[in-house]
Amino acid sequence: MIRVNLLPHRQIRREARQRQFGLMAAFTAIVASTIVFMAYTVINARIDSQTERNARLDAAIVKLDKEIKDIQDLKDQISAMLERKQVVENLQTNRSQAVIVFDELSRQLPEGMYFKSIKQVGDVITLEGVADTNARVATLVRNYNASTWLEAPGLVEIKAVTANGQKQNVFTLTVKLKAPQTEEEADAIKDKAAEGGKP
Repeated sequence: MIRVNLLPHRQIRREARQRQFGLMAAFTAIVASTIVFMAYTVINARIDSQTERNARLDAAIVKLDKEIKDIQDLKDQISAMLERKQVVENLQTNRSQAVIVFDELSRQLPEGMYFKSIKQVGDVITLEGVADTNARVATLVRNYNASTWLEAPGLVEIKAVTANGQKQNVFTLTVKLKAPQTEEEADAIKDKAAEGGKP
């Protein structure tokens, strides 16, 4: 006897396939949603981390800028202090220079001569004086040439004049100051000169 299946098996199979497709679509949607959510979470976490890092860097940059400004202020203060120190050192060095120069000018002056005027411009001293003879002027030039404080003496002018019935030689002489010496060097030079002057 032939059996005929009258059940709607094709329809049942189609419904089963549709259920499977629906389940697969739902599973795929859930998996995709999960992946998207995880990716979004990870990306947001990284963005938050980078934003926090940027904020820390900005704060560090502001702090460094402030420190750089403080360092620049300190450099300016140090520069100003060094300039003041240099001025004080120059004053200290030149403090006794005028006395030493006058002493040197008079000590090297031979007898029979005197100065009428002494002028200084920069490191050049112009001397105007009167001498008995030309030989005394030549001796003065030699003395200044061998001086420890003076150098490069140059005779500008010498002329014979008669004053009060006496013949005199009026001269103009220029001489340069040597480079400033420290007080220790000056004292050593004075001691040496004093020892050389002893009999």
